[in-house]
Amino acid sequence: MPPVPWKTLSSKPIYANKWMRLREDIAEMPDGRTTLYGVVTFGECVGVLPFVDEDHVALVRQYRYVFDENQRWEMPTGGVREGESSEAAALRELQEEVGFTAQRLVPISTYYTSKSICDETAYLFLGYDLSRSALPPDDTEFFEVAIFPFDDVLEMVNRSEIRDGMTVIAVLHAARLRST
Repeated sequence: MPPVPWKTLSSKPIYANKWMRLREDIAEMPDGRTTLYGVVTFGECVGVLPFVDEDHVALVRQYRYVFDENQRWEMPTGGVREGESSEAAALRELQEEVGFTAQRLVPISTYYTSKSICDETAYLFLGYDLSRSALPPDDTEFFEVAIFPFDDVLEMVNRSEIRDGMTVIAVLHAARLRST
């Protein structure tokens, strides 16, 4: 028998900007007690691991403010805009971040980026049959782009040099698909 859903008794917005919203809920649990519950809403996001050929992928490196890091590589990722499909968002991010578009996107995973306090769903793709097509990056994005052998990227994941969850999941799915 599935768990009994909690009931939201009240919900109060706390903070919002163009990337996220924070709210504070009072929720009633199945036993009748109440609890304070914070929820951060990000919406939907996408990531695409672009294969420039059968054995090489394009990755980006940028400064990540939260971790004060600028040395980690990741695949192109970003948010889905209002009214935009996840596929269209993946293609846009690919153009903005690495200057390519993909003729073929293969969906490989849909998952929740955090299962308890964040409301965000990620859609991951592999991109194939790339051609040059650039869009300007967002005004807060400054990228370095490089092409890597896929096997090296898989090793970077295995050594935890790549720590971005979206990239880790995409690389592991790609490795699984390549071995079948």
